[in-house]
Amino acid sequence: MTHDTTLRDRAVSFRALHVPGRPLVLPNAWDAVSARLVADAGAAAVATTSAGVAWELGAPDGDRLERATALGAVAAIAGAVGVPVSADVESGYAVDAAGVADTVRAVLAAGAVGINIEDARYEPGGSPLRPVAEQAERIAAARAAADAAGVPLFVNARVDTFLRGAGGVDATLERAAAFLAAGADGIFVPGAVDPGTVKLLVDGVDGPLNVIAGPGAPPVADLAALGVARVSTGAGVAQAAHALVRRAARELLGAGTYDALAGGLDYGELNELLGRRF
Repeated sequence: MTHDTTLRDRAVSFRALHVPGRPLVLPNAWDAVSARLVADAGAAAVATTSAGVAWELGAPDGDRLERATALGAVAAIAGAVGVPVSADVESGYAVDAAGVADTVRAVLAAGAVGINIEDARYEPGGSPLRPVAEQAERIAAARAAADAAGVPLFVNARVDTFLRGAGGVDATLERAAAFLAAGADGIFVPGAVDPGTVKLLVDGVDGPLNVIAGPGAPPVADLAALGVARVSTGAGVAQAAHALVRRAARELLGAGTYDALAGGLDYGELNELLGRRF
């Protein structure tokens, strides 16, 4: 089987996992070992977290990584698991639509079959979001690059209206419609977890809806009942893992005790997991 055929097959499989009311559940990973653990837990796919990847590489989140560096991490993750991988590419690691197309080609070369691409801007001053038309052009370029490669890449268009305090349901739906028309396959609205708001988004978006869940959010079953098609954790798992590192370090350097290390994975179990062929 060729690399491209494998990618096409994985892309088709990944696309089929987005079912409203029966959501794809993604505990986001940031390196090969977290990806292998997520897949071993039974996840049907693995999605990266840009924040977790950036932190793993010693950088802050928010379009700070170079494309090659970020996608090197994606390649390591895709090579560590036998399930489809979706890459969080932030705003595309590019200044223009042509650059986004280059990023998509690099994503496919890394072995991923989905992307999250956001409409947030991180430059100082101005709007916190890209103009709708500009973002639609970037999404169209991503779609065209994947189609030219013959891979039905799942383009998950992230709308940061709620996350950046830049609009409510109406503004979100306006952006979602434009992004879907440009070639996006799904809409991702982080920051929207209130059941009433989620239901309005589900009803108003003509495509699969992805939300981020974590402490305080409705359980997956409740989000499924609202019609959500994808539930992810964003940087949540990475944040929890790093919190454990800090607790353990502070305890060891302070009290000189080791209670925070209780419940850790067995050395042999983890070693065997990473040595296992998938």
